[in-house]
Parts: sequence; structure tokens; C-alpha cells
Amino acid sequence: MTNLSVNINKIATLRNARGENLPDVVKFAIDCEKFGADGITVHPRPDQRHITYKDVKDLRKVVSTEYNIEGFPSKEFMDLVLEVKPDQVTLVPDLPRDLTSTQGWDTVKNQETLKKICTLLRENGIRSSIFVNPSSPMVVGAANAGADRVELYTKPYAEMYSQDREFAIAPYIEAATLARESGMGLNAGHDLNLENLGYFAEMIPWHDEVSIGHALISDALYYGIEDTIRRYKNELRLS
Repeated sequence: MTNLSVNINKIATLRNARGENLPDVVKFAIDCEKFGADGITVHPRPDQRHITYKDVKDLRKVVSTEYNIEGFPSKEFMDLVLEVKPDQVTLVPDLPRDLTSTQGWDTVKNQETLKKICTLLRENGIRSSIFVNPSSPMVVGAANAGADRVELYTKPYAEMYSQDREFAIAPYIEAATLARESGMGLNAGHDLNLENLGYFAEMIPWHDEVSIGHALISDALYYGIEDTIRRYKNELRLS
């Protein structure tokens, strides 16, 4: 079954609104694991508007499942992940001003840069994952850069799902198949939710991991975090 990694950025956003430690990000991560999460994802940004560099280090001490750190590979970010040594680093092409991820890497244009970073991560025992659009050239570019995995950017799928889910999933099946044939692992993330996750998992059951934050935390406001994690994992079991 595909693993569920819970992105806890939104918990840090809520905490930072008061400048105190409520909710406690570290405790929340521990509880997510206790309730069945297969991993914890964080995405520290340069302005530290949600997850801080201190959070990243504190979480390394307690996360017992898989620890995934997303981010743009600036010097500061790379210094952080090489110090913390998470299980996985997901490379995203976000600019500092971006509110959230809006596209994948151009793995052809940035081939040499990504290759150097993937090599550095591997030398430090860290799995690399490159965030890409569901495009064959971008998947091939990630493989040529030496990535261990690709993470497919799923916002276009989520936007089209209610209109024509077969059309929406088609490029993802093609990209996912190519990733598997290239020998890479496969992740996915962005705007996956309880409505569209089950079909995605059914059509591409060989995903290693989905990373979900905004929708999952929003659902937890209604269902509670334990029940929400159970619901998301049930959707993944449909595959």
C-alpha cells in the first residue's frame, strides 16, 4: 500500500499566529505517527513563516517513521538537511515569495544542478526526490539527474478530477509508468484529498508515498486528526 506522509506545515502556521507553542508541532508529529501516519513531511521556507529551522531539528529527534524535508536547494537549505539527515529530501523549485508549490522542476534545463545535488544527498545517505509535472521529458530528466524518486505535482489532476477524472489521470499514468521503467521510486502530492485520492491510488497503485498537508489538516478540523488519518489511509487501501 502507498504510504501516507502528513505535511504538518499548517500546524506550525497556526502556532506561529500567537507566537507561543500551541499547538505543539513536535507533539502533533508524534501523535500523527501514533494514529497511523507512515511519515512526516515539512517544508521550511526562507522566511520561516510556518516550519522553522529549529522545528526541523527538533522533529529529527522524535520522528520514528519516515522524515521528508521539502524545499528549494539554497545553500541554507542544503546546510540544514545535511546536518539533520532526514530519510528523504524532496527538491522543489519554489521561489522565496511563493505561497505554495505551483509547478515542478524543468529537469532538462536544470540537469547539471540537480545532478550535483542528488549526488551530494546520496553521498550523505539521504534519498532524493525531484518534484516534477506529469511530463515524460521531466521524468526522464529526473532519472538522468540521478534522482532516487520523482514526486508528481498533482494540482492539475485535482482541478480536473470532478470534470473528467479519466482525462485528469491519463498523463499521470504515463509519467508514473515511465518513472517505474526508469528505475525510480514514485511519490505524489499537492491538492490530493478525500474526494480524489482513492481513484488516484487505484489507477497508479505502485506509488511509494503521497504527501498531504492542507486538505488533511483542514479535514481534521471536522473529523479530528486520528479519524482523518484513518480516512486517508482507507482511501489508499482502495488500490
